[in-house]
Amino acid sequence: MTLEERVMELIIEQLDITREECVPEASFLDDLGADSLDLWELIMEMEETFNLDVDEEELQKIRTVQDVIDFLKSKGVS
Repeated sequence: MTLEERVMELIIEQLDITREECVPEASFLDDLGADSLDLWELIMEMEETFNLDVDEEELQKIRTVQDVIDFLKSKGVS
């Protein structure tokens, strides 16, 4: 399974959305209906799954599914 597929599966499960909704350009707030608590829980799950820490500054930059993928790649996750 690719990184993109793993991220999308995690987002689909965490936000209870469909695969069709979970596209790279989807905004968590505008397109996927996530609120700040949903995002916090999603980031906590990613920290655990990918064994990394996301600081507050980095978290502010994550707005779309692609942002998550790009962030993980920048941290060396594959």
